[in-house]
Amino acid sequence: MAKNLDVVLLADYYGEMLTENQRKFIEYYYNDDLSLSEIAQNEGITRQGVRDAVKRAEAQLYDMENKLGFAERSRKVNEVLNSIRESTEAINNYNMSFSLSREVNDAVVSIKSAIDSLDE
Repeated sequence: MAKNLDVVLLADYYGEMLTENQRKFIEYYYNDDLSLSEIAQNEGITRQGVRDAVKRAEAQLYDMENKLGFAERSRKVNEVLNSIRESTEAINNYNMSFSLSREVNDAVVSIKSAIDSLDE
């Protein structure tokens, strides 16, 4: 079973909606990098039981993302924030090189502060 790292991100968003065992198995498999056999041995169940639980959890995570779209929305917001950050830096560099407008500098500082507050 190939490990899909998107599952880790989706588990961050939707993991609380999984059963305790599904959440635990996803954690062991993806974050702790345990094999299905190792998880099965530690939990006292069959490897197939662990595999089925992981597959069900993955399917539920993808289904929730398809319905709710929080992870994709977050990715888009971060992409836009990075674009704003780059544009703000370009404006700041231009201002410092050519016009030295205090108003532009204050606006740049305000925008950077707003972006930083969203990154927290």
